[in-house]
Amino acid sequence: MTYHYDYEIPSRLPAAPRRAPATRRPKGIVFVESTTQCYWFDLSTRRPVAARVKRMIDLALATMLVTLIAPLLLLIIVLIKLTSPGPVIFRQRRIGFRCHQFHMYKFRTMVAGAQALEKQLAREQGTTFLKLTDDPRVTRLGKVLRKYSLDELPQLFNVLEGTMSLVGPRPLLVSDLGTFPRRSQMRRFSMPPGITGLWQVSGRSNCDDRRRMQLDSEYVDRWSLSLDSHILLRTIDVVFNARGAV
Repeated sequence: MTYHYDYEIPSRLPAAPRRAPATRRPKGIVFVESTTQCYWFDLSTRRPVAARVKRMIDLALATMLVTLIAPLLLLIIVLIKLTSPGPVIFRQRRIGFRCHQFHMYKFRTMVAGAQALEKQLAREQGTTFLKLTDDPRVTRLGKVLRKYSLDELPQLFNVLEGTMSLVGPRPLLVSDLGTFPRRSQMRRFSMPPGITGLWQVSGRSNCDDRRRMQLDSEYVDRWSLSLDSHILLRTIDVVFNARGAV
């Protein structure tokens, strides 16, 4: 099972991917399994002007938010250092736009060494998204940060560096790529992953894996600037009321 980029829009599907000069921009994601090629063309190809506007909005809002909440960020950093040993920022490898890998940032909410146990529990439960109620690995401060999604705030720096968007499908773990139930889920990588998204405002941790995948695919198919605005407004309500938080 492999994936790569095609540089020319095929006249019909399936079609054999063609090699192109390195100077050409990739047109879409090609997912290859055996002899079948499936194509999903990404946002910057489908709607180039709207993609640029989305990026400008991301930069403007992320810059404004980081400036406004700088005192809160510093307070959280101090509290994490005082309440538990270990690094302040948790960096995790994720799959992003066009299947490129990147490090996603979060405030650390678990005890040191919890990542290895998380992978083991996820395998045992056979789930892509591990969300445990009363997780013993989560620190006392971590429970508060998670309840109000404060642990996600460092992802604003992901937005500034261009690896994430404010709104989009959730970035998945590298190990999750081989667990997709269907090839059609690959189209989630045709847009930058987001801090918030359709499933975060539709139940968060109350949604099962299948529903989360469906909502992410629905977001990609329905995307518009007005949908992003709607999701951002709903996110404020969900976060302040701690709906679906674990």
